[in-house]
Amino acid sequence: MDFAVVQTHITGEMSARRASGSAKGSARNIQVGDGKIQNVKLVLLGDMSVGKSSIALRFVRGEYTENALATIGAAFLTQKVNVSGQTIQFDIWDTAGQERYYSLAPMYYRGAQAAVVVYDITNMKTFTRAVKWIKELKQQANSPIVIVLVGNKADMAADKRTVSKEEGQSFAEENNLIFTEASAKTGMCVGDLFMAIAQTLASHGFSREQQDQNVKLGKDSKKKGGGCC
Repeated sequence: MDFAVVQTHITGEMSARRASGSAKGSARNIQVGDGKIQNVKLVLLGDMSVGKSSIALRFVRGEYTENALATIGAAFLTQKVNVSGQTIQFDIWDTAGQERYYSLAPMYYRGAQAAVVVYDITNMKTFTRAVKWIKELKQQANSPIVIVLVGNKADMAADKRTVSKEEGQSFAEENNLIFTEASAKTGMCVGDLFMAIAQTLASHGFSREQQDQNVKLGKDSKKKGGGCC
């Protein structure tokens, strides 16, 4: 998979008001020199401790922090990538997984063009919760949305696993999702899952309904987020 990262930026925790407001212009073009930047609003969803923030930081900064603090409310990050001759900026809303923040989630996924729903392959309850998130997105999203189901912590020993890869893959195929297992710790598949989103949006057009989201993730990623096995 051939792509290049052209800019990284992180601002820290942001308010629900800003998340809600950003939905109104989530698919805008910004002129930069002779080229255009296509902004894509992306939301990360999943239970606490599944590794949403770690996946985001691995993609944006190529870093991993053991025992990272829980996200409060939501964090906002941006990352630009080049795909199919276009520059795409992901405006990433990393939502908190604690139950008390559940009611705020619609403010963050409203108007999103993409969602990454994360579960922990060593915790079946987080997979069950991920399934619920996806059903909610399909019912409540007010615009077409590319959804990626990610089984994180794929670096863990086999005897720790409680959710099989086949189970995640089967659910994804039944619901027309992009699917991968990944490891924020090692970087495995992290860069590729975001590039799969970018390629899907670029190939189908940013204003048309997304179809056939089952993009095969590349095995030869050069992104600092890591390659996919």
